[in-house]
Amino acid sequence: MDLQLEALEEALTSLGAVLEQRRTPYSLLVVGGSSLLLLRLIDRPTGDLDVIGLVDNGQYRKLDQLPEPLATAASQVGQALGLADNWLNTAPASLMDFGLPEGWEIRVEVRRYGALGVHLPSRFDQICFKLYAAVDRGPKDKHYMDLQALEPTAEELVEAARWTVTHDPSEGFRSQLVQCLATLKVEFSDADYR
Repeated sequence: MDLQLEALEEALTSLGAVLEQRRTPYSLLVVGGSSLLLLRLIDRPTGDLDVIGLVDNGQYRKLDQLPEPLATAASQVGQALGLADNWLNTAPASLMDFGLPEGWEIRVEVRRYGALGVHLPSRFDQICFKLYAAVDRGPKDKHYMDLQALEPTAEELVEAARWTVTHDPSEGFRSQLVQCLATLKVEFSDADYR
């Protein structure tokens, strides 16, 4: 079942209640379509909630795999609500490998659902992530459409492009990046990489 905002909020509220009952609180850094839904920046349904990090003693760290108590609780909530087995997953955690956009930590918005904290990167940071995901997938992909829905300015796209090449500095990626930006009516040259 795809998650609309109301279903996503219900799932997070239920998960937070289960975690509270079990005294196993977690605070998660999330990205993707669900985070955009929670920020009310898009309204398309999404299939899952992508977790990339865990807040541990006030510090963000990459989360390659859900901790067992969280995975168990998420699975039980998912079954109860008829969600996909992987409705809460760490598939895009590699996004943390080369760092997130500078200053992202101070732009994060935090939502509480009982014993569950959900940390949502800002609109600008989401533009960075969506541009990175859209580059090699083309204009018919959901990431590209999400990027358009965020209505980025040319300046935001140039800044986001600078961040994306820190994750993939290859010539092939740069070429696709320039093409992707051109479809968004933004010119990007070697001078813009600095």
